[in-house]
Amino acid sequence: MKSIRQLALLAALLGFQAQAQEEPKKEAAPPSAPAAAEKPAPTGHVFAWGFMDWEQMQTRGGTTQGAEVTLFTGTKPSWQRLRQPGLDKFEQDRRAILAIAGNYRVSFDFTETAGLVENFKPTRPYFSWGTENVTVLEDSGGFISLQHSLVMYFKNDKGEVEGPNVMKHWREDWTYQDTEMQVYQGDLTWKKMPVESPAGKWTQAVFQVDDSPRYEASGKWSHEGGLSMWRSDLRQRPLPRREFSIRKDYNVQQGTDEITLTPNGWVHVQSNRKLQVNKDGSLQYVGQEIGVDRYEEITSPDLATAFNAYWAKTGGYWKDVRETWDKVLRERDGFSMKDTYDGKQLFMIHFEHAEQVEQAEKPDPEGDLKHAQETIRSFLN
Repeated sequence: MKSIRQLALLAALLGFQAQAQEEPKKEAAPPSAPAAAEKPAPTGHVFAWGFMDWEQMQTRGGTTQGAEVTLFTGTKPSWQRLRQPGLDKFEQDRRAILAIAGNYRVSFDFTETAGLVENFKPTRPYFSWGTENVTVLEDSGGFISLQHSLVMYFKNDKGEVEGPNVMKHWREDWTYQDTEMQVYQGDLTWKKMPVESPAGKWTQAVFQVDDSPRYEASGKWSHEGGLSMWRSDLRQRPLPRREFSIRKDYNVQQGTDEITLTPNGWVHVQSNRKLQVNKDGSLQYVGQEIGVDRYEEITSPDLATAFNAYWAKTGGYWKDVRETWDKVLRERDGFSMKDTYDGKQLFMIHFEHAEQVEQAEKPDPEGDLKHAQETIRSFLN
């Protein structure tokens, strides 16, 4: 099925099946990088671990070869709009969030910086990349919803470009002066809690590829001296897939986020603590990491056309999924989820149905809504 192929491509791209640390790869180029990118020669120095053996700290991550991209040059119009004179703070914040939208080459780069357990040995740094479209789904003033979607062109064994392959990715909802948010507790459990001192803050609620909640954080935007940055308060979230495929020693990432706009995109910097939350409520920190996700605007390949075509057919179903989750979050003070149901994960069921919607000759809105509601209900404890 097409959706299964897409999932396999996404898994290869983002390194879902990450290599074990004791089996370092020996490629001449970083995993997932275009063939033209070359890995620097060994120098004996690895960022954050200057005395570690270089060969043992080669990056892990995706293994696919993407098509070449053309980077945007100059300044994005959204950057210029943000700097128009006479804007009040609220409108500056709004325009900064809207400036996140665009078509990007995205890189994901993570390195452990400290171990907090005896005989700690850092895992290999993680690096992967993709091409991603970010579209504004809704803008109602104090609420802005942004949909991320991977739109990938791959090189086959003959060097020929294949694609586009569209994969709905994560979503972020921004709410001004939100008074409560979902806080991750560990073990696929979330609890509704008040936002501390919400005046002037925006909450960023992040949702998984299947639109289930992932984490939420609150923070303020600042705009001074040409720097527009959102800095979050402390937040907790589930392990990312790059970690839970190889790590079993912790179950919560606790940390802060910074989003900084640039003339041609934006940068997301994470400072994460790796935390084991036990059933008796006791805590154990095992390590720390930093991450840099860099979004650089591109002019080619064309990402928006492929996303718009996919969304024109499937957007109604994904709206049903979002609205079903909205109802759950409004009515419950907390919730927990099953990892699988009937042998499948939630994203697999949603993506399989979205493919059927995409290929259907006639729309079935009632059937789509019923499927969204029943599927989500089956994963709730």
